[in-house]
Amino acid sequence: MDLINTLIGEGRELSCLQMSVRTIITFFVALAMLRIAGVRTFGKKTALDNVIIIMLGAVLSRAITGASPFIPTFCAALVMVLLHRLLAMMSYYNETIGKIVKGDKVMLYSKGEELKNNMKKVQISHKEILEEVRLQANQQDLDGIEEIFIERTGEISIIKK
Repeated sequence: MDLINTLIGEGRELSCLQMSVRTIITFFVALAMLRIAGVRTFGKKTALDNVIIIMLGAVLSRAITGASPFIPTFCAALVMVLLHRLLAMMSYYNETIGKIVKGDKVMLYSKGEELKNNMKKVQISHKEILEEVRLQANQQDLDGIEEIFIERTGEISIIKK
């Protein structure tokens, strides 16, 4: 027990060695937790995924700096990861839960008409739509475009005629 206390320390007065050991342990614990959370956590970047990324980083940093007790901090992080996994599974089986925790696509353009209310709701301007048309469809205008959506990840998708 004395060796563990010497290596990881206690409280906020930590040596370089203690913070380094805490960093190594936290790195591997975080890696294991992200494996539990699933590969989609860093893939899709929905609101649900961003919440876990931000909160996990904030909580685990407290374990490294000694701002919170070492083991309880890991327990709190594990609860967050398991909650993320549970919500992701629930949203797979239930579309309503999926819309609540992940969001839903919003149509921005359809059949020759920009949907101004939807564009305002998601704060996308005409210029930004044209930028995406240039980047994705390799054209200067909306001719030949059937629909444009902002997906729940925040990405713009374009469907050509």
